[in-house]
Parts: sequence; C-alpha cells; structure tokens
Amino acid sequence: MLTQPSYRSLRNPVVAIVGATGAVGAELIRCLEDRDFPVQGLRLLASARSAGKVLQYRGQDLMVGEVGPDSFKGVQLALFAADSDTSRKYAPVAQAAGAVVVDNSSAFRMDLDCPLVVPEVNLETLANHRGVIANPNCTAIILCMAVAPLQRRFGLRRLQVATYQAASGAGQPAMDELVASTQAYLEGREYKPQVLPHPYAFNVFSHNDTVDLQSGYNGEELKVIAETRRILSSGALPIGVTCVRVPVLRAHTIAVTAELDAPVPPAAVRECLEEAMGVRIVDDRERNYFPMPIEAQGQGDVLVGRIRRDLGDPSGRSVAMLLAGDQLLKGAALNAVQIAEQLLVA
Repeated sequence: MLTQPSYRSLRNPVVAIVGATGAVGAELIRCLEDRDFPVQGLRLLASARSAGKVLQYRGQDLMVGEVGPDSFKGVQLALFAADSDTSRKYAPVAQAAGAVVVDNSSAFRMDLDCPLVVPEVNLETLANHRGVIANPNCTAIILCMAVAPLQRRFGLRRLQVATYQAASGAGQPAMDELVASTQAYLEGREYKPQVLPHPYAFNVFSHNDTVDLQSGYNGEELKVIAETRRILSSGALPIGVTCVRVPVLRAHTIAVTAELDAPVPPAAVRECLEEAMGVRIVDDRERNYFPMPIEAQGQGDVLVGRIRRDLGDPSGRSVAMLLAGDQLLKGAALNAVQIAEQLLVA
C-alpha cells in the first residue's frame, strides 16, 4: 500500500525538469504544484530550441534553460520528460551530480538495475534503485492499474488487449496536428500529415511505432507486453496486444480480457477493483455509461467499466473490461510525481 507522503521532517529538494516545454513536462509542473510537492527550487530545462521560453510555477515566471553537462549541480531530484536519447545522455550526468532521476522515456525501462515502478502496483521495487527509476509506458501503467489487483486476488493466466490511443501519446506536435487536421477537414481544406504517417482527423490507424517485420508487432505493442510482464513480476505471462491511434486529444482507452486462475463472478471482480487505489468504477449498464476518454482526461484515476464475463471463453475464467486513463497524468507525469513522493518518505 502507498505511504501517505509527509514532508515535515524532510528537506525540500531542488528539482529539475528536463523537457519542461513538452506536453508531459507541462503536466509535471502542474502536478508538482497541485500536489503541493515540496520544492526548494525548480530548474526548468529543455533543448536549445526551447531554451529562453518562460513558464509559470506557483505564480512565478521561470525561464527555461538549455540542458547541458552543468545543469544538475545542486539538484536532488531530476524528472525527465524528454526523448530516449536525451535521457541516455543526461540521466547519468544528473545521477553523477547526486540527483535521483525519474525518467519518462523508454531508455531504462528494461534495464534490470532500474526499477520500473507503478507505485500502487509494485512500490516495493523502488527500494532497489541505484539513482535512476524508470516510469513505465503509459499504456502499460493504465493496464496494470486494473489487472494487478485481479492478479493479486484471483491469479492471472493471460491478457488480450486492444488499445485506442490518444494523440497525447505522441506528444504536443501530434495533438496540434489533430486539431489542425480536424479544422481543415471541417472547412473542406486538404491537410497533409506532418507528424503522424496517416490522416488523423476522423480516422483510426495502427499505432505509428515501427513494425517488427518478423513478428508483425509494432514497437508500442512490444513495449506493452515486456513492461506489463515486468511490472507484474510475471515474465512468462501470455499477452496479446493490438495498439491503434484514434482521433482523441488525450486519455487512452483499453479493452482488455483477463483470464484468471478460476471462474470469478463479475460482481467479485467489480468488488476487487472498487477497493483498488487509483481505480474508479464507471459501470452503469442501464444507462450504457462506461469509461470514456473525455471523462478520464484531466484527473488521475483509471476508469474501469463494462465488467462482464467473456462469452468467448467456455471455461468461465475470463473477464472483459474497458479502461480509460489520462496518458499525460497517470500514464506519465502523475506516476512520476507519485514515485518522487515515495522517495521523500523512504
């Protein structure tokens, strides 16, 4: 169970955010402020292209600096919201300067020396960190928030997953492209995709990550499989995943079928999830009212509904569910800040 953060006996850390001008960086700043995270000083860092921009934190203007070899002197906590190359280059620099790094990229997620942490699921692994902690893939976080409680109570044999992923998963440029292409479509203008490989407005397409030609799975699907297994400490868990991009600005939706160790009534599954931290049940059959990205966005809970027996499994062991969670919050910034909160009370 999560420890309730208490900062009274701890010194406020100097915090650096790398990638502060991006979509996740903006949410990190907001989460630190909204959760009253103790900050002695906040250092905003980004690429040379974004350096010089001014962002607000607690009503104060802060200028964004260019990340470099000397950026982390005096920093105790570094939150990375940049690409994998930047993390690989500068996370060791921050670590060497004495900072603990929480990294949102995929750079260290499969490094066994770096815990891959969802605090509500595998908090115990945080104690093993060596200065760098990996924040999991957004889809894996949202998925594990719902299936980990079932695994703990009922046992888990297999997962079959289909994702409907928002533009936010590809960053602010993709969100901007969705808005611009939608406006062009409604005005009857041609719009040539610049960020994503296919027209985005009023369209659905296979996730834009690179496809492995041998397996036929794209990179996002392979990440979800590998990271979910690691978070759940179940390296041999059979997982099938199909990831698609949908024209939603933020918040991912996931359809999941979980095969449990024995038949479990949907009511028992619902009861289990009602007790889970960070999960909120949205499951009204009479009104046909279930999780939607428009209601998941802007808040930190993972919404779970459409809890029902999978009629395709005659054994009765499988349960089907629909999930929705904010990719920029619980799928990224909020999870990172929750990790940081636990570091302060460790």
